[in-house]
Amino acid sequence: MCVPSLRHTIIPALICMAQGLDAQIVRDTIAADSAYRHTLAELVVTAQRNSTRRFDTPEAIDLTTEDAIRSRQFRTAPEALSATPGVMVQKTNHGGGSPFVRGLTGNQTLLLIDGIRLSNATFRYGPNQYLNTIDIFGIQRMEVLRGSGSVQYGSDALGGAIQAFSRDAVLRDDPLWTAEALWRGATQGMEQSLHGEVQYGSKRMAIAGGISRRDFGDPVGGDTTGRQSPGGYKELAFDLKGKFALAPNTFLTVAHQNMRQGHIPVFHKVQLEDYALNKFDPQARALTYARVEQQLQRGIWESLSITASLQQTEEGRGSRKNGSTVLREERDRVRALGFSAQIGNRFGSRWTANSGLDIYHDRVNSTRTDTDLNTGIASSRRGLYPDDATMSSLALFSLHEWDLPLWHFSAGVRWNSFVITATDEAVGKARIKPAALVGTAAVMRKTGVHSRLFVSVNSAFRAPNIDDLGTLGIVDFRFETPNYDLQPEQAVNYQIGYKWQGTKLQGEAFIFRSELRNLITRVRVDTQTMQGYPLYQKENAGRAYIQGFETAWRFAFASNWSVQGALTYTYGQNMSQREPVRRIPPLYGRLALEYAPGAWLFGGEWQAADKQSRLAAGDTDDNRIPQGGTPGWNVLNLHTGYTWRSLSFRLSALNLFNKDYRTHGSGVNGYGRSVFATISVGI
Repeated sequence: MCVPSLRHTIIPALICMAQGLDAQIVRDTIAADSAYRHTLAELVVTAQRNSTRRFDTPEAIDLTTEDAIRSRQFRTAPEALSATPGVMVQKTNHGGGSPFVRGLTGNQTLLLIDGIRLSNATFRYGPNQYLNTIDIFGIQRMEVLRGSGSVQYGSDALGGAIQAFSRDAVLRDDPLWTAEALWRGATQGMEQSLHGEVQYGSKRMAIAGGISRRDFGDPVGGDTTGRQSPGGYKELAFDLKGKFALAPNTFLTVAHQNMRQGHIPVFHKVQLEDYALNKFDPQARALTYARVEQQLQRGIWESLSITASLQQTEEGRGSRKNGSTVLREERDRVRALGFSAQIGNRFGSRWTANSGLDIYHDRVNSTRTDTDLNTGIASSRRGLYPDDATMSSLALFSLHEWDLPLWHFSAGVRWNSFVITATDEAVGKARIKPAALVGTAAVMRKTGVHSRLFVSVNSAFRAPNIDDLGTLGIVDFRFETPNYDLQPEQAVNYQIGYKWQGTKLQGEAFIFRSELRNLITRVRVDTQTMQGYPLYQKENAGRAYIQGFETAWRFAFASNWSVQGALTYTYGQNMSQREPVRRIPPLYGRLALEYAPGAWLFGGEWQAADKQSRLAAGDTDDNRIPQGGTPGWNVLNLHTGYTWRSLSFRLSALNLFNKDYRTHGSGVNGYGRSVFATISVGI
C-alpha cells in the first residue's frame, strides 16, 4: 500500500500543532492528566545517571509510564516502545522485539534494567529478542535516550540507550498492605495472561513482588495473512524487591527478577527456509542485585550509590530441516557479574557532578548436540561461541552540569578498557584488549520560561564482543566463521534540539547526524558455502552516516481532550559499500486523540509508515523483507478504559480495517483486527 496520506496528513498536522497556536492559548489552564500524558516536566534518570527534569536536559529522551503501558495493553516490553517517538520496533518472531533507535538496533543499542547492563557479551548484530525477557507487568517506567549513552554507561550505545525500571518498593509513614490481581485476554486465542502482585510499606521496610503466567497463541495478521503458525509460546516470570532504611539517610535495596519463556518458534525460518522445526527453548533471564544509597550532605559530597549484581541468561535453540533426521540443540549461558559505584557532588549552587566506576565480567558457556532421531545417537559439537570465553570491562566516568540563569552546560568523559579471552578450536587461544575514551558536551539556551534550544556532540563506541569475535555456525541466512582481529566500532553524534513546555502545548524537535566508522560488518568470503549457506566473516569494514529528524507534540485543546502527534525520518548511507545502511526505518509517525472524563478513558490512534525501498544488499538477501522493499501501511486502533475504586477495565480494538502490514525487517506481520481486554482488581 502506498502511503501518501502519511506525508500529506501527519506532517501538516504537526506543523499546525507547532506553529498555528497562539501564545496566549499556552497560558491557559492545562487539561486533566491521563495515561497518555506526555509532559516534559517529568523526571528522567538515564541521561545523567541521576534524577533530572526532562525539559532541562539537553538530550533527546522520552519515557513510557506504567499508566500508559496498562492503558494501551502493550503485550511485551519491546511493544511498549512502539508509541515512543523515534523508536521503531522490529519483530523477527512473536517472542521477540528489537527496538531501532536512530537507525540502529541489536548490539548497537544499549539495554539496561534498573541501571544494570542487560546487554552482554553475546548480544548479536542486528535484531535480537532480549528486551522481551523483561516482564511487562513488572515495569514501572521505560526511558529511551536517543543518540547518547556511551559516556554514561559504556559500550554499545551507538544509537542510544533503553532503560527499564522495575516496580519500586515504597517506604511509608503508616504501614500499608496492597495487592492486585489481573487478567488479560485477546481474541482468536492470541493471549491469556494472569498476573498478581503484592506490596507492603512501612517506615523502615518496604516489599514489592509479582508473578505472571502467560500463554500466547499464534499471532493473527490482517485480511490476507491469517494465522501465523507456528508462533505461540508460554512465559512465567516473577520478581521480588525489598527496600530497607538502614539509617535516616541510608537505604538498602535488594531485588531478584526471573523470566523464563519456552518453545518460541521462529516463524520465517519454518515458512521460508525449509525447517521442520526452528525455535528458542528456553529463553531465560535471572537478575539479582543489591544497592546501597546514601545521602551524604557533607560539604561537596551529596550522595553515594553502590550496586553489586549477578545476571544470568540462557538461550536454547532447536532446529531440524525438512527431510532430515538430525535434531540440532544449541545452548548458550552467560553469567554476568557487575559492580558499580557513583558519587554525586555539588560544587556551589550552579555546578553538580556525578562520577564513578563500572566493572563487569561476563563468562560464556556454549554447547551444541546433534541427535540422530532414527538411531538416538547424540554427538557433541562446538557451540555457536567458544566455550568458557570471557569478557571483562573496567570503566571510569565523570558527568558534570553547570546551570546558569540563561544557559545550561553539560560535559562528561568515560574511559573504558576490556579484556576478552577465548580458546577456539579453529584459531587456538585468543586474547584482545580494546579500550576507548569517549566524551560528551552540550550547550542549552533558556530562550524563555517555556522553551529550550540546545546543541550537543558526543562520541560513542562499541567494543567487539564474543558474538563478533567467535561466532561459528548458522546465523539468519548465513554461515559465520570467527575473526579475532577486530577493533571497537566508533561514532560521533551531533544533535540540535528544541523543547517547548506550555500549560496546554508541549513538544520537541530534533535534527541529528551520526558518523560511524570501523563498523563491524559481515563480509562474504568469496563464493564459498557451508552447509548450503553462503560463508561470511565479520570485519571492521564499515564507514557510514545516519541522519534525520524527530518531532513529537501534545496539545490539550479542551477540558479532558488532547491530541498527540509524532514523526520520525531516518536516512542512512554506507559510504564503504556505497549503498544504504541496512534496515534503516522508513518515514513513520503517529496521531492520537484522547478524551479522559473522570474515571473514563477514550482514545484512538493512527499509526503509519511509508514504503522502504532503499535497500542494502543485505536487505535484498533478507527473506524477511519483501522483494522491492517493505510496503507502506497505516492502521487505526481504538481503546477505552474505566476505573471504579479498586476495579479497572481496559479494552483495545486493534487494526480496525484488518489491514495487512509488516514493520520493516520483521519476520511476522502485525496484528490483524483483534480485541484485547484487561481486568484488574486491587485490594
